[in-house]
Amino acid sequence: MEYGYLFYIVFGFLSGSILFGRIIPYLFKNIDVTKESDDGNPGVFNAFACGGPVCGILALVMDLLKGALPVVLCVSYIGTDSLLFALVLAAPVLGHAHSAFNRGKGGKGIAVSFGVLIGLLPVWQPLALLIIWYLLFLMIIPGKSNTRKSIYAFLAFGISAVFVVKYKMIRYGCMLISGVVIHKHYLSAIACGQSQEKIYEKSKEGRIR
Repeated sequence: MEYGYLFYIVFGFLSGSILFGRIIPYLFKNIDVTKESDDGNPGVFNAFACGGPVCGILALVMDLLKGALPVVLCVSYIGTDSLLFALVLAAPVLGHAHSAFNRGKGGKGIAVSFGVLIGLLPVWQPLALLIIWYLLFLMIIPGKSNTRKSIYAFLAFGISAVFVVKYKMIRYGCMLISGVVIHKHYLSAIACGQSQEKIYEKSKEGRIR
């Protein structure tokens, strides 16, 4: 039985590693979002921004599916009784954030996180929590940085899951998902800050010359 969970962990990681936010705009518009976008993130937002609504919607649907499919199959065939099920939940998000097919570089993991939680239905509490917190921080609470809002939203999601989600394996999975997404956003913020510093230094050198 444990080997079955290991299979779905690997399957979920590889599924998550397929970066549809980059693949779909490239196939339909010959656009590489990692080069055309400001932050180089191969995710759904940049698929919309660089490829248009059709590319964005397709990327969103595929990111939701790649998160949901391993979870649905695991629940259907071997259940949720092992602690390893928490890793099954986190694996697609980890794969998206650190893609095996893109030299460890990936997206921020928001859409695929929603996909994973959709795969848990009819257990609805984790999905409801993430929707509530994400909408609260993104749309209601003012702030300049969407990265910071996402970090706060997933932090609140991980903490609230401890108290609201009654299934222990799913609770641990929610906490792992939260940790992966927060860490990825933190790394992206550092990379973005370093890029801005380099741009500033180059412009400064140009003014001096």
